[in-house]
Amino acid sequence: MSEDTILIDAPKRHSPDWLILSIACIAQFMVVLDVSIVNVALPRMGHDLHFTYASAQWVINAYVLTFAGFLLLGGRAADYFGRRHVYLTGIVVFTLASIGAGFAHNGTEMITVRAIQGIGGAILSPATLTIIVTTFRGPRLPMAIGAWSAVAGAGGAVGALLGGILTGLVSWRWIFFINVPIGLVAGVAAFLYLQEMRNKDAAAKLDVTGAVFVTGGLASVIYAVVNTTTHSWTSSFTLEWLIAGLILISLFFFWETRVASRPLVPFRIFRSRPLSAANGVMVLVGGVFFAMWYFLTYYFQFVLGYGPLKAGLAFVPTAIAIIVGAQISSRLIAKTGGRPLMQIGATLATLGFFWLSLVQPHSSYWGHVLAPSFITALAMGLLFSPLAMAATSGVDRADAGLASGVLNTARQVGGSLALAGLATVATDRTASVLHVVSRNAALTEGYQRAFQISAVITLVALGMTFLVPRLTGRAITS
Repeated sequence: MSEDTILIDAPKRHSPDWLILSIACIAQFMVVLDVSIVNVALPRMGHDLHFTYASAQWVINAYVLTFAGFLLLGGRAADYFGRRHVYLTGIVVFTLASIGAGFAHNGTEMITVRAIQGIGGAILSPATLTIIVTTFRGPRLPMAIGAWSAVAGAGGAVGALLGGILTGLVSWRWIFFINVPIGLVAGVAAFLYLQEMRNKDAAAKLDVTGAVFVTGGLASVIYAVVNTTTHSWTSSFTLEWLIAGLILISLFFFWETRVASRPLVPFRIFRSRPLSAANGVMVLVGGVFFAMWYFLTYYFQFVLGYGPLKAGLAFVPTAIAIIVGAQISSRLIAKTGGRPLMQIGATLATLGFFWLSLVQPHSSYWGHVLAPSFITALAMGLLFSPLAMAATSGVDRADAGLASGVLNTARQVGGSLALAGLATVATDRTASVLHVVSRNAALTEGYQRAFQISAVITLVALGMTFLVPRLTGRAITS
């Protein structure tokens, strides 16, 4: 434990490691789950709440936008105010917002509570990785991060599965109500068993000005990109929001480096080459993996004609693949280092996305979708553990929350931008061929184009993995 990190309010007896790991993983699973669980339910939800096709996307975008925008603030809060306090705050906000989403009567209510859910997730998610990094040492750390990465990666696939089961058998409202018992169990366990740990400088105030600049900047850029499905990239609407976002981000850099006495993001943290390189790779691969769930969900339902339940069940093999990949990665990382695993994962992801781009309107799941989606999901499992290890290996434990917040921000911002950009490309491709081919064929061509670009992006990510230092097993587990 770093001398800059102190333990306070400790229970009289030490809690078992498996319990602490479970507390961290359950919350991370719930947060990631809610990014994808709405995909399968969106058609029925849109019908009941009178969403148009374009406005229905804001059920996803409202969550992702606030999640990405507040992650850095959430990560720093975990360092300053303590991982236990921040964890419990995030659980409460997230669970209450889930109840509100389940009872929403119209689109405005749904989008509002989904935005609040995103804020709760941004508070909660960095605390989960902080708990792991500040609890586990030596060879136990890669195993713990492997479990966390498996849960984080599998949350996307399991979300689609649960969304299909709950929507098909009960009601789409239960995709939100399911968070309530999970949140209660996680909250009670954290309250009873989680030791408080925080930076010894915990009395310092958060850099609110910096938080406003970076949150506003990220939100403006993401808002511009997610609206490119209805406004062109060169429209005044898109350009104005992009420019506003870039100005706010520039002000954030100026404030953090020249003005703030206690910056939200001390840029010294980026002197860690593993952290900087890992975040660059995460922006790319996290983005296309996030988009993959979306496009496969719509391909299953709108092209292959699956119902919600069948579409959800189609994601079972990918959930298994992620877990297998993460476990393989966590067991090998101490022997091989992180970079070889990243390179294998990025290579498999490139092959998987290229293979997915070959799907046709009448392709069979077993013959044309299962294998490439399994390979791509396996790659995701292989990648996330070494990326998380690299991002935290060279960082002081007092900055663990910040490092995890930066990594999560990279994944969520990458996901937001990739989904919006690829959705625009897919929509444009579909529109350009709709007058000469059938609707299903036009939709498929749009998805094909999205997967082709995803393959190019993961190929670029493969090149970026060479920038990650070749850490030894001792450096990783120290």
